[in-house]
Amino acid sequence: MRLALAAIIICISTVSAWAGEPIEPIPRTVAYDAKKAQLGKQLFFDVNLSSDRIVSCASCHDPYSSGGYKGFFLGEHRKKRVKDATVLNAAFNFRQFWNGRARDLQEHAAMSFEIPISMGMSRQGLEERMNADASYKKLFREVYKRDGIKFDDVTDAIAEFEKALFTPDCKFDRFLRGEVKLAQNEEEGYLLFKRLGCINCHNGMNVGGNSFQRIGVIHPYDWDEKFPDIYKLTKDPRDKNRFKVPSLRNIELNGPYFHDKRYDKLGDAVKKMAYHNLGYHLSDDEAAKIVAFLKTLTGKRPAILEQK
Repeated sequence: MRLALAAIIICISTVSAWAGEPIEPIPRTVAYDAKKAQLGKQLFFDVNLSSDRIVSCASCHDPYSSGGYKGFFLGEHRKKRVKDATVLNAAFNFRQFWNGRARDLQEHAAMSFEIPISMGMSRQGLEERMNADASYKKLFREVYKRDGIKFDDVTDAIAEFEKALFTPDCKFDRFLRGEVKLAQNEEEGYLLFKRLGCINCHNGMNVGGNSFQRIGVIHPYDWDEKFPDIYKLTKDPRDKNRFKVPSLRNIELNGPYFHDKRYDKLGDAVKKMAYHNLGYHLSDDEAAKIVAFLKTLTGKRPAILEQK
């Protein structure tokens, strides 16, 4: 009876630690097909899946670092690229790509293969290359229980690997669970984050990734047609500079910041976003406190990356 009562008290205290908060902790475990994900992992790092055999998915989305694009590649058909969103925790986003044109991870992978400045591979070309590889044919037969590799099989396996790229147990998640306390500057930064209104867009499990919003609501932000906003899809002028709100998880690792990579320092990005979308001129101290809070969102490296 005492053990049961203790368990109830622990459960209630854990829930009450974050009940009502606009941010939810990432679960410590996520269900996925381990064999399929391991196949997807091999595909994710294989440069032979690109038309010129120069880049892999990991070339732009390195899950061992930030999971997001940092530089640019030159090749047969590649020019300087805009910033890609991180692949870490991408399974928790409601859509994929900056303008949400992909419904899920598998559709994102499929589109990425056919984009010339990404993989530059047609569906038929990828199937022909995969089916010419005896080792891959064996692996796919073991996972999908049939002969012949289909384009959808490749994207399905990659999506399953990406589902496993979640980063649990950041300090803030442990705070929400009542396991640790935040430092004073971290707590003050979180309170500022909520009071100023940052939380209106950056909320939920992924601290973003669950809505479309426009940058430049209060003070206009320069619009450049080369960046993939929703206007690219709708041609509605009201959708210029409207993007999927990026996740702030692991944000300290994922610079440079904004869709156009305009700011190298996280503090500068915080100040500029507060100015353009909230109308505030943050002091250095206020920005530093918000950055301290944002650094508590850095989680553990995905377990699948350490598995053979």
